[in-house]
Amino acid sequence: MSIKSQLENIQTRIDLAAKSANRRPEEITLVAVSKTQPLELLQEAYALGIRHFGESRLQEALPKIEAMPKDIHWHFIGTLQSNKAKRIASVFSTVHTFCKEPQVFEADKAQHSIDCFIEVNIASEVQKSGIAPFELDELHAKLLQSKHVHFRGLMTIGPAGLEPEQMRPYFKELRSLAERVGSESISMGMSGDFEVAIQEGASHIRIGTAIFGSRQ
Repeated sequence: MSIKSQLENIQTRIDLAAKSANRRPEEITLVAVSKTQPLELLQEAYALGIRHFGESRLQEALPKIEAMPKDIHWHFIGTLQSNKAKRIASVFSTVHTFCKEPQVFEADKAQHSIDCFIEVNIASEVQKSGIAPFELDELHAKLLQSKHVHFRGLMTIGPAGLEPEQMRPYFKELRSLAERVGSESISMGMSGDFEVAIQEGASHIRIGTAIFGSRQ
């Protein structure tokens, strides 16, 4: 299928999922996960109206950011290394993977206003980054003191290998945590489970394979 037909299919599914939860489709930000994809596919998606792209590696993203139009919102969705946080904060609009205080300290040095999500390891998986739910309040308080890194909401990557419906409890828990810290922005849901994520309150869904096909 072409990117055009893939995007049309995804938008239809977003509309149906939102309506099933009494939400407006316009509340959902589709982040096209373009990591590992060639520039030509990003340009094609841009021509079809996509303005939010997600990248996970700074060095791969930089030439894309330089080559693409300036009205794009670039989302950093990879593991955030503290020693790269300042540079990442200077070129991305939003970072989805804050989970340590040193990252906030370094990103603030960029003196470039960015939005951020706190990554929560909602299933307590040892192989994944993200804070434990009980650590949320402390990091949230630190972010509220930052001058340039603006807290937007919470993000999670659910356990791999589960059916979409099996993800629902994890998405529910993240929404509950978001409500506790007073945020309506929630980044959760990917190609295989974004409809359930939308039904459970996602404001940002991160979709790669369902748009671009398998990673290059």
